[in-house]
Amino acid sequence: MRRRDFIKTTGLLSTGMVITGSQAVASTLFNKEFTSQRPAVSDRNFTSEAVEKVIKKVAKKIVDPELRWMFENCYPNTLDTTIEFTKKNGRPDTFVITGDIPAMWLRDSTAQVWPYLPLANDDKNLKTMIKGLVNRQADCIQLDPYANSFEKDETVMSKWSKTDHTDMKPGTHERKWEIDSLCYAVRLANGYWKTTGDASIFDENWQKSAKLILKTFKEQQRKDGVGPYTFFRTTSKHEDTLANWGAGASIKPCGLIVSSFRPSDDSTVFPFLIPSNYFAVASLNQLVDIYTNVIGDTSFAKECADLAEEVKAALAKYAVKDHLDYGKMIPFEVDGYGNQYCMDDANVPSLLALPYLDCIDADDPLYVATRKFVWSEDNPYFFKGKFEGIGGPHVGLDYVWPMSIIQKGLTSNDAEEIKWCLSKLKETHAGTGFMHESFHKDNPEKFTRSWFAWANTLFGELVFKTYQEYPEVLKSKI
Repeated sequence: MRRRDFIKTTGLLSTGMVITGSQAVASTLFNKEFTSQRPAVSDRNFTSEAVEKVIKKVAKKIVDPELRWMFENCYPNTLDTTIEFTKKNGRPDTFVITGDIPAMWLRDSTAQVWPYLPLANDDKNLKTMIKGLVNRQADCIQLDPYANSFEKDETVMSKWSKTDHTDMKPGTHERKWEIDSLCYAVRLANGYWKTTGDASIFDENWQKSAKLILKTFKEQQRKDGVGPYTFFRTTSKHEDTLANWGAGASIKPCGLIVSSFRPSDDSTVFPFLIPSNYFAVASLNQLVDIYTNVIGDTSFAKECADLAEEVKAALAKYAVKDHLDYGKMIPFEVDGYGNQYCMDDANVPSLLALPYLDCIDADDPLYVATRKFVWSEDNPYFFKGKFEGIGGPHVGLDYVWPMSIIQKGLTSNDAEEIKWCLSKLKETHAGTGFMHESFHKDNPEKFTRSWFAWANTLFGELVFKTYQEYPEVLKSKI
């Protein structure tokens, strides 16, 4: 479904919506009747019986009518609007756009379908669709392991090919090297196998992509110089390009892996991005499990294990900050020379989201101290006004990302804190019934991206988790 069709179907853009640069300023009237904002059944891209059953089951337990309405709109949004499922050479093939950008990010596509994975065994079509995404991601990685996003048509040259000075190939949408892109592909394949028991995804084609993942991680340790990847964009926005004519800021090789860009698609200040290095350790250990217990290639499993241990040891040495107010905590970026940048960004992986990605225990003292820091005004990208939360340079100052509030809830074991997160999300959707990329800390009607499927589905995941683990939260008005 094209963006204009989605807007027409849902009525998301009212006459009071004005697009100014990257910001959408909404004066949408509050929908008192809570009319469904989902596309008509005939206009939905993909339908899952299991997902529809969950929507009905959970909705019955949500006392708050507005929260219930938001869940019903958001949880199925990825399926309703972004899935393009077909077969390619007799194999399932799934392309997942982000929403208002008709390209597929490895990160976003994994995150968008992740909340549906627990239902895969209850719905054959859903299972096949997710399998198709595993297949498509393997193909994308083989096309270019350094690319973060891809075109549906592998013969198309991206619009960025006119401004980006890098080895741009047909079929790649954007070639920003981000560790997490490859990690998310491993996370999806491993999660699919663990959930369904279906190891057929680990075929020869998938194994080629796994070998490229390890090769790319090692190249980006940069022990032998800059390596094969450089990126320079003709732009006025410095977050969209790299210093040193595309090599990025200087680093001292120390065992960590360079990530030229963050999950926000903004360039790093110090190239060793710590949340993504934590994510890489988790992904490498998942590859060890797969290659040991499914594929039976103990030699490759050992390579993955050795790299995981090396990165883990480097994190312990270089990625601990003795903060004056918070004690030992985790910095956001380092350079290997001893410089550390303390902040957090709303995009995932983030420091806040590390337990969500199975990178650290939520009760680990190092994480507890870090969590206190990132959700405070000592974090340069924590914004507090009428509302509060974490943002990032991608949108700019004073704009909170709902994703940060959702992650605060998903990584919490406190029912009251989860209820607080749900209440703030309910107060900041600007009457649309959907999550946005960001909103102004004092005025939620100033928001960016009216169609951002990852945030929508992630919100649905938080509500579903609350239903499963803290049902009492949903038994009263939020």
